[in-house]
Amino acid sequence: MTIHYSPLTFHVPKLLSLRMLVLPDNNPEWHSFGHLFKQQSVAARTILLREGEISRKAYYIEKGCIRLWFNNNGKDVTFQFFFEGEGVSSIESFRTRQPSLFTIETIEPCILHTITQKDFQYILGNSPAIRKQIEEHNFRRLILYQKLFLSRIKNTPQQRYEELLKSYPKMLQRIPQHYIASYLGITAVSLSRIRNRK
Repeated sequence: MTIHYSPLTFHVPKLLSLRMLVLPDNNPEWHSFGHLFKQQSVAARTILLREGEISRKAYYIEKGCIRLWFNNNGKDVTFQFFFEGEGVSSIESFRTRQPSLFTIETIEPCILHTITQKDFQYILGNSPAIRKQIEEHNFRRLILYQKLFLSRIKNTPQQRYEELLKSYPKMLQRIPQHYIASYLGITAVSLSRIRNRK
């Protein structure tokens, strides 16, 4: 595993102004907390957190992509992807110090900005505005997970693939096909058949 650390080289609001904002970039309070973040360069296929471990860091992605997966009887099941401008952590573990229910792994070489659980709590405790914005972000993320859950129940693999193609076309260009198949709940062979129908 190759990880290189360096101080945060730009203001947090710039980082958070990318796609899928965690927070809007017009909040000057973030300037006060920029020193709490550390930049790190991480190789592809690096495990940032293993299933069953306690999460002690949250990550914001400047460059690269990350997947979340869990072990199901010896088979890894991918259920979420994160890209530039998004924050990722095992939030339940990060906030409650319970074992993580899933693994966090880089897919591509990444540039990440990390913050510890202690420093994150410090920010929340000293900025009601940031606390409120993070709560709103978590609420939007909950809605997204609800939609993903219902899609898995209601839709056929073909429909799920078409929905993914419509909503996240760039994802299909960057993510290996076996991860896409796992995310859709099908085999790589089934995904190949669906793609060949197009």
